[in-house]
Amino acid sequence: MSTRYPLIHESEYSWRIDPSGKMRVPAIIYADETLIREMDDKVFEQLCNVASLPGIVQAAYAMPDAHWGYGFPIGGVAAFDPDEGGIVSAGGVGFDISCGVRALRTGVSIDEIEPVKKQLADALFRHVPVGVGSTGRIHLNDKGMQAMLRGGAQWAVEQGFGDPADLEHIEERGCMRGAVPEEVSERARTRQQDEMGTLGSGNHYLEVQRVAEIYDQRIATAFGLKENDAVVFIHCGSRGLGHQIGTEFLKYMVLAAGKHGIDLPDRELACAPINSELGQSYLGAMRAGINCALANRQIITHLTREVFAEVVPMADLTLLFDVSHNTCKVEEHLVEGRQRKLYVHRKGATRAFGPGNREIPETLRAAGQPVLIGGSMGTESHILAGSVEGAGLSFNSACHGAGRAMSRHQATKRWRGRALVDELADRGILIRSPSMRGVAEEAPGAYKNVRAVVDAAEKAGLAHKVARMEPRVCIKG
Repeated sequence: MSTRYPLIHESEYSWRIDPSGKMRVPAIIYADETLIREMDDKVFEQLCNVASLPGIVQAAYAMPDAHWGYGFPIGGVAAFDPDEGGIVSAGGVGFDISCGVRALRTGVSIDEIEPVKKQLADALFRHVPVGVGSTGRIHLNDKGMQAMLRGGAQWAVEQGFGDPADLEHIEERGCMRGAVPEEVSERARTRQQDEMGTLGSGNHYLEVQRVAEIYDQRIATAFGLKENDAVVFIHCGSRGLGHQIGTEFLKYMVLAAGKHGIDLPDRELACAPINSELGQSYLGAMRAGINCALANRQIITHLTREVFAEVVPMADLTLLFDVSHNTCKVEEHLVEGRQRKLYVHRKGATRAFGPGNREIPETLRAAGQPVLIGGSMGTESHILAGSVEGAGLSFNSACHGAGRAMSRHQATKRWRGRALVDELADRGILIRSPSMRGVAEEAPGAYKNVRAVVDAAEKAGLAHKVARMEPRVCIKG
């Protein structure tokens, strides 16, 4: 247990650090005692720093998978009121803008895939570009880039990548309003010209999974899931474009902080007032980055469908949901008895609206928004549903994965990629990756226990467990 920060154990799955020093609001962490013990003190330090930022509302929150990040902890959530001097922070969104997860139902059981599993793994690996610096078959000139950044997945569907019906099951219906492509630098646009429809590297992946367990039959039925189904998870983001936007605006925000009278507790928390020219410029560029990620996942979905049509022709890949976990969104939330329009930062945290929210597709609205929790290569993934009570607990936010337990460098000292591939193959999990070092960096043992994280999220009231999936094929960056 941390001795440096005075953690108050509010409930079995909730901890609080009261305001002190420059903190304007409390810091609240959702976790059980084991997960709290595993968190580095740096998580608490970063969360307390976030709690000191201008215009922050209610509290700074950390999800059960929280770990040390850049400025904000990964798994951090904070909302800011523009009418009270609230800020927008590039570090509170992250470098991989709109990194997220997309879940596809296949309409077939895992038993129908097993006989062609190796063929499917090889075909997906050939067809979906993956790895550091990976490029796709799409080249966008500047006019095409501007259209993509403005239109997101809607643009991708118009280009023939997918079906218009997909858009209803994507966050923001596939297009983030308020994107300003002109705020995206030429360098960022150039980096992305050949990267559309690519997974990239790191913890990004395309995975074929088996629904191993149903926790809530009613919601699972609403989501179109049943035990032994084959589903596909796609985890990736805005690639080089998002990273370049984050890099550039962090520098601008650091330089402008003094002009705006912002005393930064950490340079990595560089920010700008929402209503400032710089704040609005970042929001326009960041929203364009969200559209890039939405378009990217839409194109990868199309490529995945092409492979399934060839290898598993009886399959019919339909979109359950697509949700991001590195964003800043304008949302209305009830705070102290009144509705307020807030800028909610979620860095490594997933939006988790409860039943009835109009932002949820009509076909899923009664069940709540799907919350997609990805595993790491050999570990299980989960589908949850947003809860009504989550609105008051975390601005309708939940965890996004297991969260790292050790650095990539530490992981490569402990594991070897080839040995991991062989070990997972013995368990019936086929890994395809261009980098054995990348496999070692993402070793399942380098992450926290995802089931413990999901259990804590449910028991804290952030979301409801619906289904647990086990990997069968993983295309890994």
